[in-house]
Amino acid sequence: MTGTGLFKLCGCRDDTGRRLGARCPRLAERRHGRWHFRCSTRDLWGKREVLRRGGFASKAAARRARDEVLSQSREERTGQTWTTARWLRYWLTGRRSIRPTTLRVYTQHVEAYLIPAVGTVRLAELTSRQLTAVFAEIAAGRTPGGKPRSGATVHRIRATLRAALNAAIRDGLTADNPARRIELPTARRPHPVVWTDARVGRWHQDGARPPVAVWTSSHLACFLDHVANDRLFALWWLIALRGLRAVRLPGCAGATSTSTGDVCRSSASGPRAATGWSRVRRSRRPAAATLRSIGAPSPCYGRTSAGNAPSALVPGIRGGRTGTCSHGRMAPRCTRTR
Repeated sequence: MTGTGLFKLCGCRDDTGRRLGARCPRLAERRHGRWHFRCSTRDLWGKREVLRRGGFASKAAARRARDEVLSQSREERTGQTWTTARWLRYWLTGRRSIRPTTLRVYTQHVEAYLIPAVGTVRLAELTSRQLTAVFAEIAAGRTPGGKPRSGATVHRIRATLRAALNAAIRDGLTADNPARRIELPTARRPHPVVWTDARVGRWHQDGARPPVAVWTSSHLACFLDHVANDRLFALWWLIALRGLRAVRLPGCAGATSTSTGDVCRSSASGPRAATGWSRVRRSRRPAAATLRSIGAPSPCYGRTSAGNAPSALVPGIRGGRTGTCSHGRMAPRCTRTR
């Protein structure tokens, strides 16, 4: 290699199979080997790094490419040298104002989908045509459980990539966001249906259930009567009468409850969520609505000495412990009531 950082290499190998590189005796031939350059630059944050490029047909072409790289700004040079994988991981480490659960979802999208597909591509060389093919493959894939991947999941993966590339634009590493031009099928939410007797019968027969099914009041009454002696009956009672969101339920574990007459009030300590397989964490930025007191008729109101569900407030339970509903079995799994 000369003092200008320009050198010539070839792919010839010796008897042991090792590449000769700059030791090849044929490098003096005009059409043998390719020209490369190496130069020292500084990235966007002022750190020194060595840049290597090769595959040029002539020494003059390698010199022009080297001079073009050295004439670029630090931002442009970083976009030309950093791979998409390097930028995505750097972007994840810089997120400070998002919740741990959101960071976990971003990390899963980056490590499981984006880096295996486009991680080796230079950040400035990423195109919408490449991403269109990548997301078509992602949409055609299946979940670990063997089910087709939903359109909502594909849209969330693209949203993660768009957020990362928008950050690269703000830092001056690239001038365009190719993820915004990807056309994806519209993610349609499943239409909720009511658990009719016919649907319940099919569920008992072969286990088939609609994507979103809604309990009736009789199903809810059957469930509350079934869990009347459960240690968390007060929690099920509060959920049934106040329709709490899932994010508020872990906060009830640290709630303080007071009872006045026939009304029970619970003051939750704020929403909590599980971060992967780690412990349940409390939100660092709870919304004001999640800290309010929740009032509901006391679970003790209307209950008999045997601990039955309240008969005066829940339709379908008329005194005593019925324990059955119209179809004689427990209601199917559901997250809503009607």
